[in-house]
Amino acid sequence: MVNKITILDEMAMQRALTRISYEIIEMNKGTENLVLAGIKTRGIHIANRIAERIKQIENKEVSVGELDITLYRDDRHFPDEVGDPEVKGQHFSVSVEDKVVVLIDDVIFTGRTIRAAMDAVMDLGRPQKILVAALVDRGHREIPIKADFIGKNIPTAIKEQVKVSVEEIDSKNAVEIIKPE
Repeated sequence: MVNKITILDEMAMQRALTRISYEIIEMNKGTENLVLAGIKTRGIHIANRIAERIKQIENKEVSVGELDITLYRDDRHFPDEVGDPEVKGQHFSVSVEDKVVVLIDDVIFTGRTIRAAMDAVMDLGRPQKILVAALVDRGHREIPIKADFIGKNIPTAIKEQVKVSVEEIDSKNAVEIIKPE
């Protein structure tokens, strides 16, 4: 039996993403020069939702790119695979040169994913600035990285898991803590 506690339901997730969208607009004094970079997998769907909310608020489109950070991880372990893992590639339709790039992920934990994402963005060009948005910040950093925009801080035990579900993948929208037995 799995012990799950729902921290954010669908409405709470929507409110958190709306708040993040307003904060991104406010910090950047609008949407000029702004690019959202969703980190594969759930970060891409969250980035698309934030872009849609920004469009509703500002009546302006914001570009969204997809980052696959697999090859940038410093903790890559593929014991069952021979050779390098398959990487689908980056899907950026706009340059990051001199742009304000907002890295978007579902959960910020150790900081290693964000560090890898920064390396991936730097390989695409030289942005003016890189910011970080996360739906959930659960703490336990191993690298001194912080999110600029957070939907919800959820203090967790190191052995607990935070599961973000999005409709596009999981057929529901929720954030749950899964506690070990």
